Amino acid sequence: MALYRIHPLVLGSKIFDQGMMTYQHGYGREIHVPVCGWLIEGGDKVVLVDTGYLGPVITEAREKALGAKIWRFEEALARYGLAPKDIDIVLHTHLHNDHCENDFKCVNAVFYAHELEFKSLYEPHPLDFRYAADFVEELDQAGQFVKLTEDKEILPGIWMIHTPGHTYGGMTVLVDTEKGKAALTGVCTIFTNYWPPREVRALGWEVIPPGIHTDAYQAYEQTLRIKKMADLILPLHEPQLARLETIPDDWDKINIPEE
Repeated sequence: MALYRIHPLVLGSKIFDQGMMTYQHGYGREIHVPVCGWLIEGGDKVVLVDTGYLGPVITEAREKALGAKIWRFEEALARYGLAPKDIDIVLHTHLHNDHCENDFKCVNAVFYAHELEFKSLYEPHPLDFRYAADFVEELDQAGQFVKLTEDKEILPGIWMIHTPGHTYGGMTVLVDTEKGKAALTGVCTIFTNYWPPREVRALGWEVIPPGIHTDAYQAYEQTLRIKKMADLILPLHEPQLARLETIPDDWDKINIPEE
């Protein structure tokens, strides 16, 4: 069985209200979160999950607040001896712009995303302004996208699992590692979503759904499902993960909130 290592590539950051991450909780609290790509090492293909921002804001203040260095796409890959042309496969958790702006640089890649993301991409609801077709339309027209309709094992030990709620076509990427299955979550979350504080658990909530969602109830159920399906939870915007070099090697540096 193939076992992989995952490298978080910090390709930008966001500064916003925590309520954007944690539904009905944390409003009025400013947080700084990473925008990441995730390089998967260990097979005979170069695999990337999401491609991040094209032109990230890189300042000393942002990096200090995040506690991590922010890289441009080419710089991040070069740290591992790679260039965009070397990427064989790109797996998309979803197609919000901050997850796909560097797609066009991966000229030799095959891209995977759920087919429902394309309806949102080309016919977005006004409330979901985070889709920008310009970043992927040419690749789609060129036939470089595989549009999934069901869960699929992409390579031995790497699966894409449909977990809607944040978006209609959200896909969680499960990766076999030495410490069990790691889940790159198909919903935009932080650790607090999976390990809520005591006052939230007192309401009977096992998890907190993402603050941005298409259906709050579905987002809750899928967040809970993700928590139960993996040994290592890798929320897409968790700041602690931006400070790691390799997962699972550095997992003992993570401070998981108490249950």
